[in-house]
Amino acid sequence: MKVVVIIPSRYQSTRFMGKPLADVLGKPMIQHVYERVLQSKTASLAAVATDDRRIFEAVEGFGGRAILTSPDHPSGTDRIAEAAAKLGLADRDIVVNIQGDQPTFEPTQIDEVVKPLLEDPSLDFSTLIYRIRRDEEVTDPNAVKVAFDRDHFALYFSRSTIPFVRDRGKKADYWKHHGIYAYRMSFLVAFTKLPQGTLEKLEALEQLRALEHGYRIKVVETEFDSIEVDTPADLERVKALMSARKT
Repeated sequence: MKVVVIIPSRYQSTRFMGKPLADVLGKPMIQHVYERVLQSKTASLAAVATDDRRIFEAVEGFGGRAILTSPDHPSGTDRIAEAAAKLGLADRDIVVNIQGDQPTFEPTQIDEVVKPLLEDPSLDFSTLIYRIRRDEEVTDPNAVKVAFDRDHFALYFSRSTIPFVRDRGKKADYWKHHGIYAYRMSFLVAFTKLPQGTLEKLEALEQLRALEHGYRIKVVETEFDSIEVDTPADLERVKALMSARKT
């Protein structure tokens, strides 16, 4: 059974055009993500899936593996499915999705997200969650929140604040969804054949397609936060953090 990490990467972005190639301490952001993937204990292969020739050439330029995909995919998961098919993976192989805009993620998070699938053959889909500690993220639509059941299966993902606390005096823990997924190849094939759901379109969250069609998503708590670069301001925060780590 292989564990393959595929990094979906698009040049076009309404909030931050060309962010995969944004300079972070002398390297394009996508290179930082790729190099951190290679530090994982469980990953046997890493590849960037992109529809943009500029990203493709940048990845090959630093010695990485890149796969050109169709520009028409509605989500990163659909893009990853095409790349995984081109790699000729078996049904039981595990594909990990690391977003190309998370250059500070911890390599051990790959090991964390694949663990449930390695231990339980009946599971097809898992993802990481993190207890929110920064109050501003509770209401930030870019920080996707998740509610889950007692067995750690996702109930819902939303850009809104969930759960809503109605009564004064009560408090809730809020959980942020990290864009780090693990899927079996067989699930990826099935996922690409599902029509987009209403909730997925409304929230612009691809994982809701799986829930809307009755698939279970195992959520795994991680102690590591991971900054998603959605804006130039996020990029400056990442640069400051990574610069501090080097000193």
